[in-house]
Amino acid sequence: MILVTGGTGLVGSHLLCELTQQNQFIRASYRTEIKKEETRKLFEFYFQEKAQEFFSKIEWVKADILSIPSLNDLFVGVSYVYHCAALVSFHKIDFYTCLKVNRQGTANIVNMCLSYNVKKLCYVSSTAALGYNTNGLTDETTMWKPGKEVSGYSISKYSAEKEVWRGIEEGLSAVMINPCVILGPGNWNDGSLSIFKTSSKGISFYPTGSNAIVDVRDVVSCLLFFMNSPIENQRFLCTGQNISFKNLQTELAICFNKKPPNIKSPRTITLIFASFSEVINLFLRKRSGLTIESAYSAYKNISYDNSRIIATTGHTFTPISETLTHAIKGRI
Repeated sequence: MILVTGGTGLVGSHLLCELTQQNQFIRASYRTEIKKEETRKLFEFYFQEKAQEFFSKIEWVKADILSIPSLNDLFVGVSYVYHCAALVSFHKIDFYTCLKVNRQGTANIVNMCLSYNVKKLCYVSSTAALGYNTNGLTDETTMWKPGKEVSGYSISKYSAEKEVWRGIEEGLSAVMINPCVILGPGNWNDGSLSIFKTSSKGISFYPTGSNAIVDVRDVVSCLLFFMNSPIENQRFLCTGQNISFKNLQTELAICFNKKPPNIKSPRTITLIFASFSEVINLFLRKRSGLTIESAYSAYKNISYDNSRIIATTGHTFTPISETLTHAIKGRI
């Protein structure tokens, strides 16, 4: 039995699309019926008239990774685990919730893997769990460091990785991958995919930072490779092309037939707007708009070295233009 936690998320849902093509027993956790329905629609995008046939291969279990009783039900008979469940938020008000879900939730998954003698765990971490090299490429050896501009999400993912390393010390076979910004078909109101919704309306301003983009299908391919390989007790950066936010927004503008951004957004002004937006969201109890932590990230220039994962897996990462086209086509 293969278990996928967070089966309705961007990575989890695409992983299920691939696993259902194999002759495997698959179980997936979910939190709400709405998200499960979105996953069914993703199956319709990929498989059309055969969507229900593949979707019905999944044993869905409603579970909370912070609830031990629900995890006991989830782990019965499980041999392999893909831990994709996580909370992604750059709102300061969500810090403790993010830390609880990502650190304690991962600790619970690790403990269940040990208790149920799971053969292998593949954990979807993040580049946020690494530091970044200001003078060159960031790789797996770049150490995470605390600081004023480190997001709460980064702290939570770094802490979650420590739980996996702890499990490894206790005898668990595990591999971690660290994706960058993941894009692909899905709900444009969720996480990193909200960039499509914003770009479809046109953007005039751009920040001066840079990051890397990875296609969700590439993340899934790497997860499957590591689960089915003898490699264990290591982590790998899973990043595609490095790109500036200006060039990314320009690529998106071309996709939506909009005018490319042409006004550089000053960092100080952006931080002021972010602070104002976060205060308003705090009073209105919303989780939308620019935040202080996302503003800091928008002005960091980070480039990643993906040579290790390429050399290990032989995988070729999808070009950004193809990723964007595919994601826009698969809007849910």
